[in-house]
Amino acid sequence: MTRESQIPITDHGSPITRANSSDEFAPGASEWPVGLSRREFLRLSGATLALAGLGACTKQPLEKIVPYVDQPEVVIPGKPLRFATATQHNGFGQGLLVTSYEGRPTKIEGNPTHPASLGTTTVWAQADVLDLYDPDRAQTVTTGGGIKTLDDFWNALNVALGSVKPGGGATLRILTEAISSPTLSAQSTDVFQKFPAARWCIWDPLNRDNLGASEGLCDFSKAKVVVALDSDFLYAHPCALRYARDFSNARRIIDASGARMNRFYAAEPTPTITGSNADHRIAIAARDILPLAQAIATRAGLTEVDGFKPSSSSGAKINHAWQEWIETVGADLNANRGGSIIIAGETQPPEVHALVSQINTNLGNNGVTILPAPPLAVPPNRITFRELVHEMHAGAVELLMVLGGNPRYDAPADLDFATAFEKVKLRVHHSVYFNETSRHSHWHIPALHFLESWSDTRAFDGSISVVQPLNEPMYTGTSAHEILEALTGQSPRTSYEIVYTRWQTQNPLPDFETKWRTTLSDGVVHGLTAPATNSTQPISSLGASTVQRFNASTSGLEVLFRPDVNVRDGRYANNGWLQELPRQFSKLVWDNAALISPQLAKREELENGDVVDLTFRGRIVQAPVWIQPGQAENSVTLPLGYGREVAGRVARDVGFNAYALRSADAFWFGDGLTIR
Repeated sequence: MTRESQIPITDHGSPITRANSSDEFAPGASEWPVGLSRREFLRLSGATLALAGLGACTKQPLEKIVPYVDQPEVVIPGKPLRFATATQHNGFGQGLLVTSYEGRPTKIEGNPTHPASLGTTTVWAQADVLDLYDPDRAQTVTTGGGIKTLDDFWNALNVALGSVKPGGGATLRILTEAISSPTLSAQSTDVFQKFPAARWCIWDPLNRDNLGASEGLCDFSKAKVVVALDSDFLYAHPCALRYARDFSNARRIIDASGARMNRFYAAEPTPTITGSNADHRIAIAARDILPLAQAIATRAGLTEVDGFKPSSSSGAKINHAWQEWIETVGADLNANRGGSIIIAGETQPPEVHALVSQINTNLGNNGVTILPAPPLAVPPNRITFRELVHEMHAGAVELLMVLGGNPRYDAPADLDFATAFEKVKLRVHHSVYFNETSRHSHWHIPALHFLESWSDTRAFDGSISVVQPLNEPMYTGTSAHEILEALTGQSPRTSYEIVYTRWQTQNPLPDFETKWRTTLSDGVVHGLTAPATNSTQPISSLGASTVQRFNASTSGLEVLFRPDVNVRDGRYANNGWLQELPRQFSKLVWDNAALISPQLAKREELENGDVVDLTFRGRIVQAPVWIQPGQAENSVTLPLGYGREVAGRVARDVGFNAYALRSADAFWFGDGLTIR
């Protein structure tokens, strides 16, 4: 046996090495390498220095810099300027205040004067400034893999419009994301005046189709009791900024005399920021939310006289573990009639939203804590996404303008959008990034970042902001306003000319210029009327393509489709900062995983990181699993937004694509998932 004293210190088994295992360098790193003499070392070092000296003597090309001839009055080097602008998130506007140094935006915060944000902002708005400088943004107009100019595209578009004009645009379709721009809506009216047979479709992979006409605005500042049923209203809701501010203020005690915080009850299948703030939370499968809501309705006093009809076909039995929670909620709601809020998430089927609306009405919350949502101006001639895909399959679409989004990546798998897309004669995609839809389009037109282009947007409460840019476009690109202008046959004007002219025409006032400048300064429109359109509808009654079906409770596994808490539906997948942010509960970074409960992991003998086959309705994806405390026992959450094939360097081939399992009728959840 070798004695420890005889072991050289360069060996990891040496007692001296073990005693100093925290040293920065490996054992023996400071020792002179065997076979290298001192003379050889000096020779190599001298050669290195000589080469470095020669490189330093190389004459560099002259690069002249030009100082200001007349320095702009407001620009002082090193001193920031702040401009009010706005962005669109979840289909609605959010007021922003952007800090700029010498024409370069560096930081985004909320606009304190904007009623929908009150000075706060989302993590995605913070990340938008990084997307502005992303070198992976689309930088050139392309067609067939070749680089073209914008003029080339305008000429090609005019030729295509000439072929669809004789039929009134019957073969022209425009596909956009959810829009809230009054100017864009007004422009759509002009498009349909020239092409009356054309159709407009709105697609959002995180849509709120399930709400129908049941959606209202909640005033959490007046609520003494809040009940959330699978609703992440403090984080992922379109009104989350305002809701979070009002909710937190109602829990902040300033005057100790007679102080009383609101009480918050949450029922959800997977952990959320909202659920983590609840006083009383239960983990319950998404399919069991309807029976739970029916039990609450019964205790809140709803009867058949009120139109309440408990579902006898659900077959669900209320778990005894939830009984105490249900009884407590019912008692608290009855004790605070007119001072409570019951809110259901967009992930729940229409039956739940209709029932929640009935409960709020019965409790006297309408008009007090629940307010009607203002109507939203939308383009006329609308069709659903399902109808559009059906027309594409039938070959009835010759020209498809896709303005924003990435439907080839995030469309429901059962609609087979990819096959239908290939049947369209001319496909044009307009987006900030070159993505899966761009690759399969005939033309891709780079879209300008909202910090590079003019527009306007409407918040959930009806307040309107003008989107003003902070810098010139960094790359070749255009705005959606300019493309719609081209569809009407006009020579494309700048986005500023389009937006400004629309507002000026709508407001022929002698002091318009003063009010316009005040609007730009404050970030909120006051004293001016927004450009008008002929079509207005309630926020959530815009036609549904993906209505979630109610699934009767079973003992099988339930799959949940949820937007990733950082990259959302995939649009932020190329943002390295968001990828690096740990997820709130799992602490995962740079990846997504199937979230399962500890009970399910024990039953299936799974550990963190195990890769499994997930099968749902005949479709299969492979995914790693992650054990998530607080998860409903038989619910498996699949975060969306990953598995990108055509994206920037950060997003490409990261994670698995949960959209491959998602269908139109199981848009947010569905029964029948199997794990192998």
